[in-house]
Amino acid sequence: MKGAVRIYKKPHPKACSMIAAWPGIGNVSLIVANYIKDKLGAEEIGEIDSPSFFEPTGVMVEDDVIEAPNFPAGKFYYWQNAGSGRDIALFICEQQPDLKVYELANCILDVGEKLKVGRIYTCAAALSRIHHTEEPKVWAVATDHKLIESLRKYKVVFRGKFHIVGLNGLFLGVAKERGIEGICLLGEVPTYAMRVANPKASLAILRVLTEVLGIEIDLTELTSLAKQADEEMKKLAAEAMSEFIGHFTEPIWERGEEEIN
Repeated sequence: MKGAVRIYKKPHPKACSMIAAWPGIGNVSLIVANYIKDKLGAEEIGEIDSPSFFEPTGVMVEDDVIEAPNFPAGKFYYWQNAGSGRDIALFICEQQPDLKVYELANCILDVGEKLKVGRIYTCAAALSRIHHTEEPKVWAVATDHKLIESLRKYKVVFRGKFHIVGLNGLFLGVAKERGIEGICLLGEVPTYAMRVANPKASLAILRVLTEVLGIEIDLTELTSLAKQADEEMKKLAAEAMSEFIGHFTEPIWERGEEEIN
């Protein structure tokens, strides 16, 4: 799509991997990508033309004054590996488009090819019946069986057949169409906690992803965030249980007349 991407700084890649991320369940993917970007100090090199892919559905009002339409940002970042390993490109978008999803995926991959990207990585949440106090497992899928075999040496599990919703999955399908290798790592998220951010699942993914990429990143900050999120989840669970017990143990004579049959 002509004019849909603006690259304002061109790196000189030798060999490169790309991480692409969009919002999803638990914001697992965005947490992973932004953490890597910040810790590596990746440089912003370009962006998509958001109006080419997003249609605004309303406007914000500040002090009774209507503001101009606001479009979600989608930006490219690049980290030059000083060692012998691959460079890393990132594409991070604030929102998944409702339309032109396939076109967006191809535009990003066009940039990837110019950067000599040999492999694509995405991350996602895997809804599971785990409890929030448990350590989440990391599921792995790839665009071919050879890649699956290469992943067996890492701490991942394989689930065989399931559906990955949204661009965090579709992007790899488009990459496969174009002959580009791709891997998706999915961190387990409790089904009852799908609406809250889950740094614990992101941390589990990052432990695997950094090993696969051959890079070292300080995970102390994310480990702390995961512990804080665990404590918040415990409080929410305790409050919900208290309300549940309170409702069913309240004496019948203290309830409203409309509740007595």
